[in-house]
Amino acid sequence: MKKISIGVVGAGTMGSGIAQLAATAGHDVLLVDVNDTVLQKAQASVQKALNRLAEKGQISNAEAIAIFGRIYFSNELKILKDAHWVIEAIVEDLKIKSELFNELEKLVVDSCILASNTSSLSINALASTCRIPSRVIGLHFFNPVALMPLVEHIPALQTDKEVLDTTLEYIQQWGKLSVIAKDTPGFIVNRIARPYYSEALRIYEEGIADFATIDYAMTSIHNFKMGPFALMDFIGNDVNFAVTKSVWEACFFEPRYKPSFTQRNLVSAKWLGKKTGRGYYNYANDLPMPDQENRILLSGIANRILYMLINEAVDAWYYGLASYEDIERAMTKGVNYPMGLLHWAKELGINHCLIGMEELHQYYKEDRYRPSPGFKKLIADLHV
Repeated sequence: MKKISIGVVGAGTMGSGIAQLAATAGHDVLLVDVNDTVLQKAQASVQKALNRLAEKGQISNAEAIAIFGRIYFSNELKILKDAHWVIEAIVEDLKIKSELFNELEKLVVDSCILASNTSSLSINALASTCRIPSRVIGLHFFNPVALMPLVEHIPALQTDKEVLDTTLEYIQQWGKLSVIAKDTPGFIVNRIARPYYSEALRIYEEGIADFATIDYAMTSIHNFKMGPFALMDFIGNDVNFAVTKSVWEACFFEPRYKPSFTQRNLVSAKWLGKKTGRGYYNYANDLPMPDQENRILLSGIANRILYMLINEAVDAWYYGLASYEDIERAMTKGVNYPMGLLHWAKELGINHCLIGMEELHQYYKEDRYRPSPGFKKLIADLHV
């Protein structure tokens, strides 16, 4: 496979991770950030990560030096003029990303692929602002890039098929697993995963259980690695709230994605989670103990959130947002769910999950809980 030069704009956590990944695969990488402080931090961070890999014996010292030597750090976009691809990993703002792409198009050759690492913004909209929209694609990596195996590929309506095929080929060579998503809000992972957070918040706001008990329900009953509140604190409540708000607004205020006042209040108070020392939990103190004895309560919480997740996955499959296989791969490899949600529905019984959603819908009388029509199609397909 031809060696290509990769440009990365934005030297934060995601950008430096993508740069390290591409350099490890043998590419010359041009990492650009206008902020010299961020650039210096990225340099130190990548070097530290490579040294750690060498200490663990996962790469040799010579390899660590060679990988680091393939990354060129700069505060000037003009070094990207000969890049074959440019991947942006800057702030989640469509206007700012569009301005960057417009600037890049003045520099790079017409065959250069322009990719966005956005987690939820429209690739169609971004491509529409470009002189050559056919070369624009979404490539959503997951944090931390070195450890998370998944990359979502999001072609715009305007994206040339050759661009998609090229990115699929190279991302596989980089050792990552690919899924293809339609350009819909949140793509696969951030759309389907929304109930893990929003339904947990709803359960808390109804006074059914506290944060610790809801977290414990998900880890103890269904074996999720982290409960929703611990995970939101890990991600950052500002980031999680922004994605939820973006998906809700972009889906024409779909009730299933409605943001929570509880989370908005935490963001307003700058209780953003682990990075500020306080979020749903106060990390300066011992974490509160959950109610571990009430198994009926715990199962009720865990099943309610799981039904909502399954409903979302079934809906995504029914409306063709991604293939069955890619939905399963995205949720197990992108957010480490214990099982693919569509397979989980079959394990529990699709009718059982449908009844669970119908009972919620009947009780609350809200569109938020309407069962996906995909349940009936899944049931019919099983009997063909």
